[in-house]
Amino acid sequence: MTEVGHVSPSTAASNGADSAPLTLEALERAVESRTVDTVVLALVDMEGRLVGKRLTARHFLESALPHGAESCEYLLATDVDMTPQQGYGLAGWNRGFGDFQLKPDLSSLRRLPWHPGAALVLADAYAESGEPIQVSPRQILRRQLERLNARGLAANVGTELEFMIFRSTYRDAWESGYRNVTKATPYSVDYALLDTTGIEPLIRRIRNSMEEAGMNVESSKGECNLGQHEINFRYGGALGVCDDHSIYKFGAREIAAQDGMSITFMAKFDQREGSSCHVHLSLAGASGANAFAADKQLFERFLAGQLACLREMTLLFAPQINSYKRYVPGMFAPTAVAWGHDNRTCAMRVIGHGQGMHIENRLPGADVNPYLAVAAMIAAGLHGLDAELELEPAAAGSAYEGSHPRVPHTMQAARELFASSDVARRAFGEDVVDHYAHRADIELAAYNSSVTDWERFRGFERL
Repeated sequence: MTEVGHVSPSTAASNGADSAPLTLEALERAVESRTVDTVVLALVDMEGRLVGKRLTARHFLESALPHGAESCEYLLATDVDMTPQQGYGLAGWNRGFGDFQLKPDLSSLRRLPWHPGAALVLADAYAESGEPIQVSPRQILRRQLERLNARGLAANVGTELEFMIFRSTYRDAWESGYRNVTKATPYSVDYALLDTTGIEPLIRRIRNSMEEAGMNVESSKGECNLGQHEINFRYGGALGVCDDHSIYKFGAREIAAQDGMSITFMAKFDQREGSSCHVHLSLAGASGANAFAADKQLFERFLAGQLACLREMTLLFAPQINSYKRYVPGMFAPTAVAWGHDNRTCAMRVIGHGQGMHIENRLPGADVNPYLAVAAMIAAGLHGLDAELELEPAAAGSAYEGSHPRVPHTMQAARELFASSDVARRAFGEDVVDHYAHRADIELAAYNSSVTDWERFRGFERL
């Protein structure tokens, strides 16, 4: 999202960012007329992915809608490979890996234009007692939004998500060990128009499909790395934007696969520029107007909270081992805990003015779970308000240089900072912090026990 304006919650709802493109009544008519036969019931997992079930549309209306659908608790207690893990408080072999209920949130109901006859709805996970599962990403964000709401504030958000396109199928990429995959463009096409024409049929299909799925698409453009692109959406209410973000990633992959191509949202695919997910955020007051523009002190303390908590919240902005490979000077990813006015070398970039004034968090990569990133920004900002933090001067020039504190450069360091964060434990609760620290432990253990191609090339003959 190269330019993001502030939009009030009421406006965001009217433009599709938070609205339900498909009403329940319209779904019932579509099922009756047999134009919809399948409903995808999806939970957002710890990685920000959609997991769940494909239901016959009639079963969804008759059973899943009024009663929910059972799914194994391990969906929120697993690793990237979907391997059940021990050590989580929520689920494990010691607890028998029972079920929780997936209850659909009809505000997210929409058609899937790339799958004729299909609709999708996001679900929330509930325990048998009826309590929401607190470690669920959507629930974590909801709790922070409730804290904001108690102060008469709401969060408006935009996520600026980059990705890389390959002229190889996912299966071919897998069989080749992800070697020799062909990037969609052979050179940088950042802002180029003629040179992105070759990939425009896929990008256009994704843009139009997301519009038909109820999202408000603004633009698309080429990016720095080879085959790298982004598609930008309208700024809106935080939960709805995060929902759209997750559905968009899901849909973009499916559309690429249907066209015999593939997309990756890895934060760092190779030695060139990584793929980012800049998160833009402003606050709105009761009237819907931009609270940052109206209250300088609120803005400065909220921003000061971002800087004070950035290192200890990094695990929620950079959730994978690979995430930390982005933090290289001169690659448009931040390495310093600093803020600046329209300064792309800073972790926090302040842009816009008046009703368009907002904070851009440049730390997250394309692999981020948007619910956790936005929740972390809100928690940090509220800490800044409560502690009445003073905002340091804006960085001048390149933040890659100078004496600013540095962003954690390994997942291990970020994990330790998060696990020991009093701010995180007060904001999210002990269970949430322990759950996501344990998730990091699992990823670190898997990585540390793996033998990589780099080690083989380094040592096979020469050591």
